Amino acid sequence: MPSFDGSNHLPFFKALFRGFSETLESESDRGDPIERLMQDCFDAFERSTDGAAGVVCHGGCASCCAIRVAATAPEILLIARTLSSMAMGLELRRRIAATDEATNRLDERRRMISGLPCPFVDGGLCVIYAVRPLACRGHASYDEKACVDALAGSPCEVPVSELHVAVRSLAQNAMQAALRDCGYAWGAYELNQALRIALANGACEEAWLKGHDVFAAAQINDVSQQEMAEAFDAIKAL
Repeated sequence: MPSFDGSNHLPFFKALFRGFSETLESESDRGDPIERLMQDCFDAFERSTDGAAGVVCHGGCASCCAIRVAATAPEILLIARTLSSMAMGLELRRRIAATDEATNRLDERRRMISGLPCPFVDGGLCVIYAVRPLACRGHASYDEKACVDALAGSPCEVPVSELHVAVRSLAQNAMQAALRDCGYAWGAYELNQALRIALANGACEEAWLKGHDVFAAAQINDVSQQEMAEAFDAIKAL
């Protein structure tokens, strides 16, 4: 896999796309590409952002954890699996449902202004940190005070790592393109609403693996799927 090049994103995107496609094709024969796919994805992200200078994010600071989180189906299903084996899994299910009830009709800006914390934050720490979505990994700040002020409603710009933002976007889009080409539902979904669907239906994962868009009700349509599909096809043609 080539290293991330900020001046030319195309080789990185194409390498990720090929890798994800190969994983989906090889692992689908065994019936379960989810964990391998997400491990490949998270490894690529961490390798590409490791050592970024000046990032101040740390355990105990959850200022950005009130933002709306968009996640793909494999990310959602991996988290759902993780919850089933956690001692506080039942409490987390309750929190997810309560947060979804309060926020599922809010857009990204209103979700942030609401200040409602992520259901996975406990004592300032993320209890699913190892399997947190790309959206969370890609939000890295250079100024902790600015994050706190923004959460409090102050009109300020939070200086974020453009490296993390770019790598997160490329990784997510490359995975979506690979999912699409391999016959899986490839949308981006609101995390809490989609998790409620996954946790309420034990057959959800199996249905997704068969190509059904089980999280359609939670889909985020900031950019239409048609536009995204056209963009993916154009990139692959370059």
